[in-house]
Amino acid sequence: ETSVAGTFATVSEDEGPTVIAPHAALQAAGVDPGAEWARISLTVHSDLAAIGLTAAFASALTEKGISANVVAGFYHDHIFVPWLHRHDVLNALQELSHV
Repeated sequence: ETSVAGTFATVSEDEGPTVIAPHAALQAAGVDPGAEWARISLTVHSDLAAIGLTAAFASALTEKGISANVVAGFYHDHIFVPWLHRHDVLNALQELSHV
């Protein structure tokens, strides 16, 4: 298994590991980075048993036609969005925080 500097998370799948790391670090390690994604970490303390947080921001992003992938940590959720849409996502989350 290839070591990648700055790895945020790894997911073990039947097909092989998924490594979440900076785009440039993946390239430097000889790993095909695929599309570039931005990580947005929610600063609100999120409980793994909480209901509705993921649905709320997923709905807000769906309305804007933006895909997102979520990695839930024990304390915070981290949303991965297409790099080119990162500012739109931040705006949508800001709007959501005023609801």
